[in-house]
Amino acid sequence: MAKLTKKKKEALAKIDRDKLYSLEEASALIKEITNVKFDASVDLAVRLGVDPRKANQMVRGVVTLPHGTGKDVKVLALVTPDKEAEAKEAGADFVGLDEYLDKIKGGWTDVDVIITMPSVMGKLGPLGRILGPRGLMPNPKTGTVTMDVAKAVTDVKSGKIDFKVDKTGIVHASIGKVSFSADKIAGNAKELIDTLVKMKPAAAKGVYMKSIFISSTMSPSVQLDPKAVQA
Repeated sequence: MAKLTKKKKEALAKIDRDKLYSLEEASALIKEITNVKFDASVDLAVRLGVDPRKANQMVRGVVTLPHGTGKDVKVLALVTPDKEAEAKEAGADFVGLDEYLDKIKGGWTDVDVIITMPSVMGKLGPLGRILGPRGLMPNPKTGTVTMDVAKAVTDVKSGKIDFKVDKTGIVHASIGKVSFSADKIAGNAKELIDTLVKMKPAAAKGVYMKSIFISSTMSPSVQLDPKAVQA
């Protein structure tokens, strides 16, 4: 068993394991118990009362975090020549088509999001084995397959993230950085939670939002009160 460091022990001592925290309390506590020398990411894990194996209980969507992600999102726009200027002006980091398709075939995936057009999706199909496991395959449902390339790029750069319930019924998402104020962390978390509530599948029975935990990179997790957060 790994030995707890002094900092880890101090962090754990500040968390009441029998308490369900409010979003405001937890956001402030995460800042207090994070002791790393870099700007750690803040993550939310929401366990939903759904069966992801059933299509009518799949929860997947997008949300624009009001305070951004705190991350410099690298965007690749796979577009035809007539859309290249539009994508560049909107802030895409990489713009082109065939040359980037060839790079991806060679194993290059040094981007966070890929945005493309409906007419280009046919060329991306053969790259599914590379892009799929990395969560990089564009999808119309997340707004990354569109003719409005400029808006898609702008949205992603300003804090739009996509999420999907995993096979265990949990939605994991990065909602900011520990350098954010507690209010901004709470605001971003609330936006994601509210979006998940609105997306509750009609087929989902019983308790929908079973548990919510917030944590930062290498910090212990803090459990939220699902009922208070949804109020």
